[in-house]
Amino acid sequence: MADLEFFLDPVCPWAWITSRWVEEVRSQRNYDVRWRFISLKILNANNIAEWYSPEYKHMHAMGHEALRIAAHLDAVEGNAAVGRFYAAVGTEGHTKGRRDDFMARTDEFFAEMLTIAGLDSSIAAVSKNGSLDARIADDTEVALSRAGRDVGTPILTFRPGAADEGSFFGPVIARIPRGAEALRLWDAVEIVATTPGVAELKRSLRDHPNFS
Repeated sequence: MADLEFFLDPVCPWAWITSRWVEEVRSQRNYDVRWRFISLKILNANNIAEWYSPEYKHMHAMGHEALRIAAHLDAVEGNAAVGRFYAAVGTEGHTKGRRDDFMARTDEFFAEMLTIAGLDSSIAAVSKNGSLDARIADDTEVALSRAGRDVGTPILTFRPGAADEGSFFGPVIARIPRGAEALRLWDAVEIVATTPGVAELKRSLRDHPNFS
């Protein structure tokens, strides 16, 4: 059983920053992380808000297609392959600022990311395979059942399967904590997540995302 389950949508920059914090902690404490899926396309399927523009819809559709690849990798190659694919997409798409490539030439971008991850580039074709949507929807439902329905990505589950399992949306952080700072934040969030009765801790002020 993993020490942490991380529910992600690859297009979310905030989830990407949080995931790099998780990897920073894992490099210091050797925790086991399982990468799981939450689709912003599914979450916003009935969204009629003015801000939910065609550009947002397209971006979420591309994220959903990336999740199809991730779901296929999880089933065929194992969860470590999901982590490698996500790392490639996040590094190139967010850290290196190639979101336009992701949006404009999605199929080529997926093939390139698979190659970077050391995987077969032909797997990119499964991004069009709608039969994988059930798996993505199932994971999305698990995430929402754990953290509530008015949330987004990432959702983290600490100690999954244990008596003191706890899940939260976030933390949403604007930069990647490193070293001792990363560990302090992990310990604080883990305590909050696994303390019975804690429902919400929030402030809405955010800095711009910093991927360095």
